[in-house]
Amino acid sequence: MNDSLNNGLQLKSAMWDAANTLRGSAVDRTDWKGYILPLLFFKRISDVWDEETAEAREIYGEADPSLFPEVHRFVLPEGCHWNDIREVPANVGAALQKAMQEIERANPDTLFRVFGSADWGNKEKFSDELLKDLIEGFSEIGLGNSTVSTDVLGDAYEYLVGKFADVTRRNKAGEFYTPRSVVRMMVEILDPQESESIYDPACGTGGMLLGAIEHVMRKGGDPRTFYGKIYGQEKNLTTAAIARMNLVLHGIEDFQVAREDTLRNPAFTDSSTGGLATFDCVIANPPFSLKEWGRDLWEADPWGRAQYGIPPESYGDYAFVQHMIASMAPTGNSRMAVVLPQGALFRKSAEGSIRQALLEKDMVEAVIGLAPNLFYGTQLAGCVVILRRKKPEARKNKVLIIDASSLFRRGRAQNFLDQEHSDQIVAWYRAFEDVEDRAKVATLDEIKKEGWTLNISRYVLPPIGQDIPPLPEAVEAFKTALADARAAEDHLRKVLVEGGWLQ
Repeated sequence: MNDSLNNGLQLKSAMWDAANTLRGSAVDRTDWKGYILPLLFFKRISDVWDEETAEAREIYGEADPSLFPEVHRFVLPEGCHWNDIREVPANVGAALQKAMQEIERANPDTLFRVFGSADWGNKEKFSDELLKDLIEGFSEIGLGNSTVSTDVLGDAYEYLVGKFADVTRRNKAGEFYTPRSVVRMMVEILDPQESESIYDPACGTGGMLLGAIEHVMRKGGDPRTFYGKIYGQEKNLTTAAIARMNLVLHGIEDFQVAREDTLRNPAFTDSSTGGLATFDCVIANPPFSLKEWGRDLWEADPWGRAQYGIPPESYGDYAFVQHMIASMAPTGNSRMAVVLPQGALFRKSAEGSIRQALLEKDMVEAVIGLAPNLFYGTQLAGCVVILRRKKPEARKNKVLIIDASSLFRRGRAQNFLDQEHSDQIVAWYRAFEDVEDRAKVATLDEIKKEGWTLNISRYVLPPIGQDIPPLPEAVEAFKTALADARAAEDHLRKVLVEGGWLQ
């Protein structure tokens, strides 16, 4: 079996089969990721350790490999190997949890909290029999470097992350996962270069950070130039742990992923300036319209992030935008890309004032409207907004507005942005010119006349007839909707009368 695991499809299938051991157990499917992904990572560490030990013995003979710690990427304390846990006869969960904790303690710089906070010792969830079955399922999968390349393993890992997002999307547990096609499109637009710093303040499982690294590699660059320049922050403990695992499994070791609430307690600061640390590229897909995001703290934000205004408590979108702006390097070619709900383009009041200020500062370079139901956890149509600290001369006092809402492949439960769609959006962005029914280069004067709205339909109209049903069909649909609304109203009135709430 192991020889075939270099085939990505085979590896993905084997991993998912092992995960399905939990099917029918007391572990809710929405929680699978918190258990399966740490197990996968634990197995990977152990298999690589075995390979490194074998290689060391070829050089040093039968000497104690612990005498040569330099041959190992990670410290694996005694009794904390995967095979040690396989041999535990009882209380398997407690032994597993202890092994993971010991590995984290032995590798504080690289594996801090990497295994998350799963309650392995909870026997109501994990009987010894279930855990043994789960461990044996993964024992069949060789995850050493000789068996599976880092690229293939990393892709398979992201496949699992995506599968878990699919499983949990109705419960909004997939908010941390951004489809790879959207990530690639955003990264292609930002075009990070070798040695530039990358920051994601809502990094989820680390997909945006990996996307930036992979972009440089596709262009022939050396990902090692990013070492020490990759930063992410994530509020959820389990998700932050997954991000760390994800980066390591892709061969990236020198990075910082902090577990903390970005809006309330930003992790990366600059003692020399007393402000936030700044970066060349800032990229994120923050939670849509986050409620209770910490407005009270921003009334006197010590980091000075509310310089364009304080967003309303019920919509945290422009809090993230302003945090990202404050995190862009003050000089050079610093830029950012952020996913927002399209409502952020036209909502008024405080958000309208902030949007106007950003436009007047000439920081908004492009707005890209996407199709609905592309993102996990929401069916809303999102958009990508590109901002630059300093625009190229030809783009000053202009905003490119793209309507890419028709670019998608319809799926049963979710729509998909395919590579051809992503490539087309990037081509429109790079051309930065009008495209009939698709893109409009709007001047700031034109936007001002529209009341500083960035509502895409104000600037780009869909082709006549596109997605517009024939008149008889439209009339019939209206009649049906009206009848349904009246029936619902009658039913509600009946319920209220019967319940004594309405006379």
